[in-house]
Amino acid sequence: MKDFFTKLVNTLKEKGLTISCAESCTGGLIAKYITDISGASSVFCGGVVSYVNEVKMKVLGVSPSTIESFTEVSYECAKEMAMGVKGLMSTDIGISTTGFAGPSGGTDKDPVGTVYVGIATKNGCEGVRLSLGTTLSRDEIRNKACYSLINLLLEKI
Repeated sequence: MKDFFTKLVNTLKEKGLTISCAESCTGGLIAKYITDISGASSVFCGGVVSYVNEVKMKVLGVSPSTIESFTEVSYECAKEMAMGVKGLMSTDIGISTTGFAGPSGGTDKDPVGTVYVGIATKNGCEGVRLSLGTTLSRDEIRNKACYSLINLLLEKI
């Protein structure tokens, strides 16, 4: 996985872009993987682990009505988290994760292994639903979410 995040850091450096992250279900893993790379401070400004809704709302600016209408595990919340951290950290890119890493949690619509990710850039913001599998362990879901989000980001930049 280190080579993958080295590719991210190098790509951001080459393009002169900065990044920040807002993580819920991944609990800071993306920030950890980025900062494992020497020289990451030239592209990574910081992150917020927004594990509870109050932090999503108070720090990242997620609308209470978004959580009430769509829940904290939704496209809408992931997008607002990504836009919020991008603005908070004044970066070119903001990314986010929110989902059910298990083994408990989940709903009929969004079972364990469902993670929504957000990517905010100067061109707008999008949310993507990832179905990572209901039989994976908590660690596997969290790591797969990190990898999947960064893969999506690399395709965009």
